[in-house]
Amino acid sequence: MLSRRDILIGAGVAGAAALARPVASAFATASQPSTPIHFRVPAGACDCHTHIFGDPRRFPFAAARPYTPETASVAEMQSLHRALHIDRVVIGQPTVYGTDHSCALDAIQQIGPGARGIAVLGENTSDAEIDRLHRGGFRGVILHKASSLQAAADRIKGRGWHVELYVQLAEIEHIKEHVIASPVPVVLTIFGGAQASLGLQQPGFDTLLSLLHGGKVYIDLSPPFRVSKQAPDFPDIAPIAKALIAANPKRMTWGTDWPHTAAKPGQQMTGITPMEPIDDGHSLNLLATWTSGADQLKLILVDNPARLYGF
Repeated sequence: MLSRRDILIGAGVAGAAALARPVASAFATASQPSTPIHFRVPAGACDCHTHIFGDPRRFPFAAARPYTPETASVAEMQSLHRALHIDRVVIGQPTVYGTDHSCALDAIQQIGPGARGIAVLGENTSDAEIDRLHRGGFRGVILHKASSLQAAADRIKGRGWHVELYVQLAEIEHIKEHVIASPVPVVLTIFGGAQASLGLQQPGFDTLLSLLHGGKVYIDLSPPFRVSKQAPDFPDIAPIAKALIAANPKRMTWGTDWPHTAAKPGQQMTGITPMEPIDDGHSLNLLATWTSGADQLKLILVDNPARLYGF
């Protein structure tokens, strides 16, 4: 039986050079939680921020990509969610696959009605392709540039889709009017771009709270390690998380960002990027400390994702 290392070494990517000899962590499996959940997770809870990296012989990576990940399978993700008592999941399209959604579509099909997807649309993506993705469980599009917001919203309006956008908080003022005017819901990922070390007075935070008060945005409260260096409890993100939730708990979602793979500065694209050993059980327990109790937890984990993703 081929090991994870064998698969990755043997994965030929169209138009790219053969993969370099991987680091030892290529033997690793995708991270699993080590901390038990300390509260009652409501039925129908959703992890709104995940990715799947399939067997690259079956789902080859894009030739132009920022990194080469280890594999992270549906079975491993389902093991994670059993430990977290999570029933639903949203699978985002990672940059390493470009606009080829085959891997995410396959994962959604395996999981069934409890899974949804977030797409990446290219300039040449047709309406027929968007329709196909919708039938396959996709309900939104992820953007990496704020300047694309208006065009993307116009492409998907009327479909029951939304736009997910990662921006630095300092950019919020510049895109505020586009967010307010958007014909589709707008989700700002990773704490809306806030940085824990800058606190509640950081530029743009008041604007973010204003957009929340007006019900103009959703905020994805994931993952703490992306915005704070104070592991493992990330105490400096707690005031920001609590302020966001207090502003409008009906516009909050939560996710793990599993399997925690990211490009490493200076690493060549052909080198395999190891996954971060993040304890998602501890991260979910932190969410409970930021809320006022069971009612808010149900809003964030169940009701808001059901409305946004059409469960």
